[in-house]
Amino acid sequence: MAKSLKKKTPAPVSEGTADLELALRAQQEENKYLLSELEDLRVLYEATIEHGEAVEDQLADQSTRMEDLSKQLAKYLSPQVYKSIFEGSQEVTITSTRKKLTVFFSDIAGFTETAERLESEELTSILNQYLTEMSKIALKYGATIDKYVGDAILIFFGDPETQGVMEDAVACVRMAIEMQDRMAELQDVWREAGISKPLKCRMGIHTDYCTVGNFGSNDRLDYTIIGRGVNTASRLENLAAPGSILISFETFSQVKDQIQCIDTGEVTVKGIAYPVATYEVIGLRTDTADGPDLDLAVVSRQLNQLALHLPGSVSSQEREQLAASLRNALDRLTTTQS
Repeated sequence: MAKSLKKKTPAPVSEGTADLELALRAQQEENKYLLSELEDLRVLYEATIEHGEAVEDQLADQSTRMEDLSKQLAKYLSPQVYKSIFEGSQEVTITSTRKKLTVFFSDIAGFTETAERLESEELTSILNQYLTEMSKIALKYGATIDKYVGDAILIFFGDPETQGVMEDAVACVRMAIEMQDRMAELQDVWREAGISKPLKCRMGIHTDYCTVGNFGSNDRLDYTIIGRGVNTASRLENLAAPGSILISFETFSQVKDQIQCIDTGEVTVKGIAYPVATYEVIGLRTDTADGPDLDLAVVSRQLNQLALHLPGSVSSQEREQLAASLRNALDRLTTTQS
């Protein structure tokens, strides 16, 4: 009985089994550590993704703001100048070059008198509409809009982009013709706005060498043109009759094959040592074998009305220009008859 109740002692664990258990525990600990590291990496990865998305959203927002700002700044520059700067073809430094350009000046005849009759809000609305309409036409022909000075506009062709001297001059004159046509269309609109006296543009165009580039200081630059050619175009604009386009011989020689003009003689202008030969633009050349496409009956009737009811407000300059045009037409008519 005592023998059967004797306590059995466990068999001793072999040394190999103990090593295996120790290795297993070590592996389990390492797995726990790796799982902890993996969880940390997962958290870090998710945080990185969230941060990356936040940075991406921030960059997209900044890009949108920069694009909006760029569009706003572009309104202060001619599209060609804006494009040349952002494409890197033109540096924003004080620099200039000498080029043959076609220069255009225009203003509204009697605008000061009209301005005095209107409230500032009405005047602002009409002026902005006028400048908008003229600018659309200018950009259509590839013009570089230099500046607006009240109702006056300075435009030039030939820089920073050019199609050639002749093509630039033709584009400038065609632009002026379309501008005058648009002015005639706007008369009804402005009449409804309370302007009883029609607004008419005077335009002057001259082709000459000018200095073009960035002028000013290191802090403030103005992309513009200077020189005798600019002054001549300005003087021609001052001499032009309301509603007309006056060009110099230098421009006429470039456009004569495509633009119909009449010789208005030589004029002496301030700041120019020699007389300037001038021509008034009639329109695009539409000559056929039978002559220009004109309703002579209408022309004759209009001349009779002009002779009977010549407005007293016509200035001496306008009278001289009208007389020159009539003399030119009479000379051609007489020559054709003989």
